[in-house]
Amino acid sequence: MQFNRDALDSLKADPAASPIHRSLGFYYGNAEHDAALDAFYARFVGPGDLVFDVGAHVGDRIGSFRRLGARVVAVEPQPLCLRAIREIYAGDDDVVAIPAVCGGSAGTVDFYVNSANPTVSTASSDFVRAADGADGWQGQVWDEQFRVRSVTLDSLIAEQGIPAFVKIDVEGFEETVLSGLTRSVPALSFEFTTIEREVALRCLDRVTGLGFKEFNIAMGESMSMTFPEWVGREEMATHVRELPHEANAGDVYCR
Repeated sequence: MQFNRDALDSLKADPAASPIHRSLGFYYGNAEHDAALDAFYARFVGPGDLVFDVGAHVGDRIGSFRRLGARVVAVEPQPLCLRAIREIYAGDDDVVAIPAVCGGSAGTVDFYVNSANPTVSTASSDFVRAADGADGWQGQVWDEQFRVRSVTLDSLIAEQGIPAFVKIDVEGFEETVLSGLTRSVPALSFEFTTIEREVALRCLDRVTGLGFKEFNIAMGESMSMTFPEWVGREEMATHVRELPHEANAGDVYCR
């Protein structure tokens, strides 16, 4: 199903949505980017599959998953991003937006908002501290905070079914998200940053314990796997440790 272009245009024109205008402009309306997303995720997602998009932001990955024929459960705590998802995918019954973060247990958590750059808003106070003064992160300020509902991946599975793929992009909160998953799923990805490599290494330990054996990595928005063949946990851990600081961020894929 195609997204609602009128809703997208309305959001882009709305001054109240100005904090996400840059994301909307970058992620929507670029056919080349969409084609790259679809080709990349087609190795994990097919028609009739269920996908969990944890940290959905403004929903560009939702669009790719839907074009591939999957149903999507999108977990996103930021009200403005939720508004974008609900308006852009209005009328699509195969997109369910959940106003929450995924965590290690049900309840509530503090959420730290970077109002000038909402894409790096986070539930991780450690991430905020790690970014403070780090090269490449100068000028980033988390200037708002609110309490938000926390759900677990296990509870989402109980309510929605077993996903074929789980995308986790939550700015340093990935380890906590994975602590709420106690069963295997076919495939997942988790984001990492070079300012918090140890979080990525602990995530690798966690997913290995869940039964994942093969790993690959895509840097930034490249939509390209680094390794021509999938590698084991130790090789992936070594690669993450040896990345230059300037590499900044990427996603580890696990199957």
